[in-house]
Amino acid sequence: MRAAGWLGLMMLGAMFSVVGCLGQPLGGEDVLEAFLEGRWRWRMSPPLVAPVQRPEDACFSVKDPSVVYYDGHWRLFCTIRSARRTHQIEYLTFTDWAHANAAPRRVLTMHPGYFCAPEVFFFEPHRKWYLICQASDPAWEPDYGAAYSTTTDVADPNSWSKLTPLGHRWADGKAGLDFWVICDEKKAYLFFTTLDGRMWREETSLADFPAGWSEPALAIEGDIFEAGHVYRLKGLGKYLAIVEAQNGHGWRYYKAYLADRLDGDWLPLAADRDRAFASLANVVASGDRWTDSISHGELIRAGYDQRLEVDPANLRFLFQGVLDTQRVGKSYGEIPWRLGLLEPL
Repeated sequence: MRAAGWLGLMMLGAMFSVVGCLGQPLGGEDVLEAFLEGRWRWRMSPPLVAPVQRPEDACFSVKDPSVVYYDGHWRLFCTIRSARRTHQIEYLTFTDWAHANAAPRRVLTMHPGYFCAPEVFFFEPHRKWYLICQASDPAWEPDYGAAYSTTTDVADPNSWSKLTPLGHRWADGKAGLDFWVICDEKKAYLFFTTLDGRMWREETSLADFPAGWSEPALAIEGDIFEAGHVYRLKGLGKYLAIVEAQNGHGWRYYKAYLADRLDGDWLPLAADRDRAFASLANVVASGDRWTDSISHGELIRAGYDQRLEVDPANLRFLFQGVLDTQRVGKSYGEIPWRLGLLEPL
């Protein structure tokens, strides 16, 4: 590992000395060792958000969450899979996670067809909220890819603009998915995966965002699958990438990588099946076990702007889960995903 990488991890260890990875007061050296070895442990909540059955459209699942805390409320955006429309985005807002499932649901109206896998953040240079997603429209060229919508009022689900293609490129001739934007002080970066063990990066200046994207460059290659999400570690100037993988301890689980900068080298941090970021091997249920997968999720952010900062001393992870027995004999679109929360143990 390069000296700069070791220095960054030593700084990270010091930051973790306040709250230990293993849920106990640890000194900086102990925390650094735990962090370098990828020894996260999590407590899993009961399911917090489940699909709502509408008379006009039977909903199978709620998944792919993106969440911000703004103006005293959680603002949750997620994909729903249903019989009439296979992919659409639902919005709900609440003040307490214990009551999240009772919150009114609103399907966003910015697109009449296929759109899903949202990411939401406030882009300070434009003083607007952005929703990034994957979408399809026969009028677009190509007809599938990353798209965006904006609003000045995140509390009004009817205020989002019509979806517009983001204008990114396909990578090595492959269409991407689970598009993810994060910014530093000069540039915006678009990350996505191509379901072949590769995660890609494009970039543009803050002045040109949401246009002007570069050609895709390879960011991470390995035994990874989809839902690659990138965050800035608050107070450190380092970046954490978490990426979903398959067939570890559980059907789906998460790996983690660390980098000094968004266009830099990503170093494996917890990136194999036996030393994962989040899997059935390091997650303890607080009640009855309700999932055999830790799948497509979002870290709870420390803010809501384009920097996507998370607090490294208090990582929390909102994810989708399902029991293996619940998906037997079902097509992927009919799997009854629900959302739950992981908190440090």
